[in-house]
Amino acid sequence: MGRAEERRARQSGARRGKPKKSGIRRLFTWKKMLGTFFGIVLLGMAAFIGLYLYVDVPTANAQAEQQSNVYKLANGKVIARTGEINREKVGLDQVPGDVQKTFVAAENKSFYDDNGIDLKGLARGLYNTASGKGKQGGSTITQQYVKNYYLSQDQTVTRKLNELVIALKVDRKFSKEDILSGYINTSYYGRQAYGIQAAAQAYYGIDAKKLNVAQGAYLASLLQAPSQYDWQAATAEGKRLVTNRWNYTLNNMVDKNWLSASERASLTKLPIPKAPKAESGLKGETGYLVKAAKQEMMASGISEQEIDAGGWTITLNIDATKQAALEKTIKQQVTDKLKPKERKVDADLQAGAVSVDPHTGAILALYGGTDYLKHEFSNAKRTDYQPASTFKPLILAAALENNAKTQDGESITADTKYSGKSKRPVEGSDIAFDPPNEDDVSYGNVTVQTAMNKSINSVFAQMGVDVGLDEVRKLAVDLGLSRMEKADDVPAMTLGSYGASPMEMAGAYATFDNHGKKVTPTIIKTATHAGRESYSKMKDAIGDQVVSRSTADALTSVLTGVVDEGTGKVVKNKDQQVAGKTGTSDNNKSAWFTGYTPNLVTSVGLFGEAATPRTVDGQKINKGGQVTMSGAAGSPTGRINGGGFPAQIWAAYTFGLDLDKAEFDLDTDQGAAVEPSFTPSETPSNTPSETPSHTASRRPSNTPSETPSETPSETPVEPDPGQTSSGPPDPGGSSSAPPPNPGGSQNADEG
Repeated sequence: MGRAEERRARQSGARRGKPKKSGIRRLFTWKKMLGTFFGIVLLGMAAFIGLYLYVDVPTANAQAEQQSNVYKLANGKVIARTGEINREKVGLDQVPGDVQKTFVAAENKSFYDDNGIDLKGLARGLYNTASGKGKQGGSTITQQYVKNYYLSQDQTVTRKLNELVIALKVDRKFSKEDILSGYINTSYYGRQAYGIQAAAQAYYGIDAKKLNVAQGAYLASLLQAPSQYDWQAATAEGKRLVTNRWNYTLNNMVDKNWLSASERASLTKLPIPKAPKAESGLKGETGYLVKAAKQEMMASGISEQEIDAGGWTITLNIDATKQAALEKTIKQQVTDKLKPKERKVDADLQAGAVSVDPHTGAILALYGGTDYLKHEFSNAKRTDYQPASTFKPLILAAALENNAKTQDGESITADTKYSGKSKRPVEGSDIAFDPPNEDDVSYGNVTVQTAMNKSINSVFAQMGVDVGLDEVRKLAVDLGLSRMEKADDVPAMTLGSYGASPMEMAGAYATFDNHGKKVTPTIIKTATHAGRESYSKMKDAIGDQVVSRSTADALTSVLTGVVDEGTGKVVKNKDQQVAGKTGTSDNNKSAWFTGYTPNLVTSVGLFGEAATPRTVDGQKINKGGQVTMSGAAGSPTGRINGGGFPAQIWAAYTFGLDLDKAEFDLDTDQGAAVEPSFTPSETPSNTPSETPSHTASRRPSNTPSETPSETPSETPVEPDPGQTSSGPPDPGGSSSAPPPNPGGSQNADEG
């Protein structure tokens, strides 16, 4: 073979060993593919950078900012949470450090080192989800916080991309502590609990600051599947899974040196959470306490909208022991005795009471009714019933404070004598007024002390005119009786014809107990809200001197006589000094006892409120209108007197408490608590000077048949904060008793 032929053969073999490339292979060369890959990466990076620059950190979503209002007693016990979202934000300083670490160990071990996102974790999460291993490790704590606080729970690519970008920005903008705080405060833990504070209460009945590491690990484990992992409702499989998760969390803490091996070894059993409590809401007394607190905040200038927006932690002055004692006492003394199926009048009886510390103004106990959900109007704050003769001490206080004199020019003191004749026309008034005494009993000349003890109407009607009705009204307003601001200066006001509430009467008597310095009963101890100045009215509960100490102490001295020898004898106690006054309105529509020891003031009122519409003496009374209580609770005398059930409630409650025995520190030379300035031979007879010929229901011919206690039949409504009114209520406004008839409608009571 020649050389030319060999060369041609080699060329032909070469061509057969290296076939020509196809069109597709020429298109997808490794160089082109690598170039395309980098091109896509670069485009993706450019797109991400564009997205990063375009997407800003948004404002929080509405739900993330919503919190419940939390109401606590003075001892810290939570009694209510109001609002749609059960959340109470707390700072990290309120969460133990090892508990904080449980959330990091459970959800994102690299949290303190990462930049807000975890690409490996994201890939792992996608794989775990695809392989059926659960939603584990897919997002950092920062990403979850961003989803909870700024975005939504939507499972979309757009939301996920936004989450990644915002997480990077949030990580650069905020500290890890801020992010962790936001995360544990926005996460949902089950049992309607948002945030660690609500969760700690829901599962363990404690505040977040009291959680231990084992409890914290359980709450952190819950976040993966709150409903499935709630121990009290979990299946056997759910319990197994949450136990594994709990152990996983604690083991991770050891790996990160956040928990010692020895301490971990001691944690062998998951701390079982408490069974969930049924939502109590505002039933019982809770609603009255919450409503009173809200009204107090509104009265100080915080709008209802601001309160309802949530986020308030409101600690009340209510003492848990005294509150329970007051509720129990009223139940035992009155409400347990009511049998509305046997006695229809029993359905009409309502009770209200307020207990106040005279030195601080703190409301220590409040009884608004048997159940807020059944009777929304608080009997402790209603001002539509007459305080009756519990108003009489205010007349004497006005007399002493103004150095008033009788019609004969004699200075009015506890020893001043007045005629106690029933239906004696008052002198010095342009408006005729001749009130009967209880049961129309007449007395001879009696001292003011005796008149207070026996609650003699004719004496105080005359004294009010002697002092000046305008001065009496002015002092009543200064002492906190809001309805007196628009009252008419008529003689009938001297017998307590204008309405007042147990809270107001407690405040007035507390002022006497506090030596004349104004006491404004206050239910809120503190109210705090993130980003706002802490609110408290306690500093304003004790005000300026309303009456001089000598006047206040003289009143206290005189009122000890009511307890020792008068209508309030039922509360007399050999071991404790007590001052107080009874009151029973005409037609027995209200009955009162307001009394005090040196360190506690309590006002108790019973009220006749129509449970159903009816017609009484030709007058239509709607549900909620004022009616008589006579015969209620099986009263042995028929009439419900202030010296009966109200005084019995007061005594059983007060003396059932573990109170320090104390004596009044009085700076006075007047009243029953000091040696009398007259000799026994000068003591007037306390027996009637004439046999009564009329009952208390009879009236002199010039007295109108309608009494001042007749009130409109509309359902009573508590006054709005700061609102006062002396007129009748309208269906949507505050309720009030009508002003006394200028002609002298009588208020024949025993006090």
